[in-house]
Amino acid sequence: MTEPISTSPRFAVQRNPAEAADVPPVPPHPAGRPWRFEMIFGGGAWRAYADTAADLVAALIPGYDGLVAPTERAHARLRTACDLQVRLQAALAAGPQIVECTAEQREVLLGNFSQPPVLVWWDAPVPLVLVKTFYAPYRPTPAPEGNVWWLDPSDEWELLVTLAQADVIRLHARDDLMPPMPAPDPDQDGDDGRR
Repeated sequence: MTEPISTSPRFAVQRNPAEAADVPPVPPHPAGRPWRFEMIFGGGAWRAYADTAADLVAALIPGYDGLVAPTERAHARLRTACDLQVRLQAALAAGPQIVECTAEQREVLLGNFSQPPVLVWWDAPVPLVLVKTFYAPYRPTPAPEGNVWWLDPSDEWELLVTLAQADVIRLHARDDLMPPMPAPDPDQDGDDGRR
């Protein structure tokens, strides 16, 4: 049996075993009822259980549950989105499709993301990973269209949904409590997050 790594009245986190192992039992809820949400994260290494988006984000971002001010929480989500943007973009740029990109596209993909790229359209075979809050309607810079993966830290749900769309996390709900998720890819087998 896998013991929870972290349990609080608001969320529980435990290791996710290797693919060959059985799915671990869900840690008990302090109120004696099922958790509403499950999130698989950390490259499939962890499972978190919670009842709210804020508590899932607290499981994902160390120290988030200790932040009280909305601006502190917003900064923590933004830092996380920026960190993940750089990691995702680097992983995508290291793929074989980079050779199909033009010199200008490679310059953007491999460039410094401390200043958000200003583009109208992105049609490179390698997706461009951007943080939504650096663009309209949050800032004056128009949001580019095309082959763009957006990470949106504007609130907890948007962050979780866009991380799931970018395949950084997997979200599961006990009932219809989550915003709509993209349809599963029929070419992929079911995924319980174990790799």
